[in-house]
Amino acid sequence: MAPRRSKGAGAFPRAVESPAPARPDPDALYAALDLGTNSCRMLIAQPKGSGFHVVDSFSKSVQLGAGLERTGRLSRASMARTIQALRICQQKLKRNRVKRMRLVATEACRRAKNACEFIRQVRRETGLTLEIIQPEEEARLAVISCAPLVSTKTDQLLVVDIGGGSTELVWIDISSIPRRDRPSAIMRLHAGFHPAESPFPAAKVVDWISVPLGVATLRDQFHDVEDDAARFALMSWFFEENLADFAPYKDEQTRQGFQIVGTSGTVTTVAASHLGLKRYDRTKVDGLRMTSDQIDKVIRSYLELGPQGRRSDPRIGEDRQALIMSGAAILQALLRCWPTDRLSVADRGLREGLLYAQMSADGVLEDGPF
Repeated sequence: MAPRRSKGAGAFPRAVESPAPARPDPDALYAALDLGTNSCRMLIAQPKGSGFHVVDSFSKSVQLGAGLERTGRLSRASMARTIQALRICQQKLKRNRVKRMRLVATEACRRAKNACEFIRQVRRETGLTLEIIQPEEEARLAVISCAPLVSTKTDQLLVVDIGGGSTELVWIDISSIPRRDRPSAIMRLHAGFHPAESPFPAAKVVDWISVPLGVATLRDQFHDVEDDAARFALMSWFFEENLADFAPYKDEQTRQGFQIVGTSGTVTTVAASHLGLKRYDRTKVDGLRMTSDQIDKVIRSYLELGPQGRRSDPRIGEDRQALIMSGAAILQALLRCWPTDRLSVADRGLREGLLYAQMSADGVLEDGPF
């Protein structure tokens, strides 16, 4: 299975933001919905300064891509589960009287033969219009959502978004940009990975790739391997094989000046385990920095726990124990290629990127970085 790439070139977080006690002006509200291979997530927010304040949210595992690897189609059961979740989203949008929104679907709908039929069914039964976005835009939105976590000491940056059906990697060179301008330069990539001439310093996208393997699709590839450790090893090496055409894969990267920003349920779950949290706490996880050695220690502990032990772990749970190992296999492959002392954990992603992009386009962010 060949990865998609540009020409020339999770386990899931359990926390959702709590509704605000007071309802803001409906005219100032924006919504972003991300329908992935496994989950349906939505944020409703209002602009605040150079960012936004979350008013309402929704997050549910719908397993839209269940069986997709085998049949190439979205099943009736998975579509029914998803539409039920989308009805809740529609009610929240209506209750908050949201006028500005972007509702997107990703890898499962990109690959399914009956995706257009599903999109029409969603419109008919919920009134919501879903837009299937391409891998480059998905990668771009993940990048800008993570820009605030980029250190001013970073010269080479790898942004990794491990999804349910695909994994996006973007390698960015910011070594020629003044240190104080580096996060803002990354934000400006919302306009494209190769923007036109601009008076502002530009981040250089060295290469990007969308590997059609995420926590669900990679798990499904090796579901017939019974031994837990063997399955994990096979998944990790198989994912690395799919990185062969990614340009930075061929070059050895020094740890100094190199940073990875990881956005996914896999990364946030590993971070929660590293911290020893009894229950997930976004405020402690988002922005946390970890080393390759610390992450490897957590992954080894998952293997030692085994399937039963992972099911009873409060940070993983019954539904996610299989997904966390395929996600960990992807993470291990990446750190085998590019070990780092600075992997920043991002409990943010496509939804936040969608909100930033919409608000920026409307000019409602103060001192906007775009």
